[in-house]
Amino acid sequence: MPLTDLPLDELRDYRPEIPEPEGFDDFWAATLASARAAGGGEAEYRRVDDPPLATAEVYDVRFPGWDGQPVAGWLLLPTGVSGPLPGVVTYIGYTGGRGRALEHLLWCSAGYAHLVVDSRGQGHATPDPDPSPAPQYVAGFMTRGIDHPDHHYYRRLMTDCVRAVDALAAHPAVDARRVIASGISQGGGLALATAALAGDAVAAALVDVPFLCHYRRGAETASEGPYVEIARYLGWHQARTPEETFATLSYFDGVHFAPRATAPALFSAALMDPVCPPSTVFAAYNRYAGEKDIAVWPFGDHSGGRSAQRERQLRWLAERGLGGARTSG
Repeated sequence: MPLTDLPLDELRDYRPEIPEPEGFDDFWAATLASARAAGGGEAEYRRVDDPPLATAEVYDVRFPGWDGQPVAGWLLLPTGVSGPLPGVVTYIGYTGGRGRALEHLLWCSAGYAHLVVDSRGQGHATPDPDPSPAPQYVAGFMTRGIDHPDHHYYRRLMTDCVRAVDALAAHPAVDARRVIASGISQGGGLALATAALAGDAVAAALVDVPFLCHYRRGAETASEGPYVEIARYLGWHQARTPEETFATLSYFDGVHFAPRATAPALFSAALMDPVCPPSTVFAAYNRYAGEKDIAVWPFGDHSGGRSAQRERQLRWLAERGLGGARTSG
């Protein structure tokens, strides 16, 4: 697979001029205030014992998200450790859901409380009652509600992600001062957005090969994945100009969340990534306001650094006093 983008030395200085949308902060303040005011009740946790696990307690979770609507998740707690525990909230890649709890044992094994968040409409356990009056033009989620920021799909999903931090921080087993946002691809873009929108409630962010950054560059250069949906929409639907479309998407762009995020963050980028071209990642990373580092995988595709990146994350968190709890024995 060839290199997909700019040389690394150019990427490290890549800071394109991307106009910030008018009223960005007010838009998100009103969105989150409305979601919290809608309530939806306290998060609910139902213990799951099948399959039996000796070192993890698994809970089927429902917590209130956008408009108070219930969002599904898995909560995994390590057995034999004393709390309160640091917590990790994980957001899922594009078209994926929370899957099975057995797929998510790493963070629990490392001594963290781990909340895995289902993506509304993408996962099977969380529907997306779409309030948008606009028709769906392209298969996927990128053009849902693309006529206006108020209607766009990612307004609902990003709100769910912030409310997931609220839910995990309120759990009695969790140290609310040590909640970490994490994800890969779409999940990485959601972790970045959450680090900005949740503010001090996020102690660190793990932002792997993030999607949802510099949409226009992604639509112009990605050869695979969801950015292609935007290009296809613009090619087929000529009633709106590209500027109108990207004006909607700008309210959900990591390049605008990054300057508002101050928690320490570890990013990653892969130089052979055809889905999230590395320039889209660096466009956000270079604007990030908090302490930051980035792992660059020169021969990585969209899988990034795979398990090597997970090992790096564990060490990086421990160096910042955010390591997992140890067993009492």
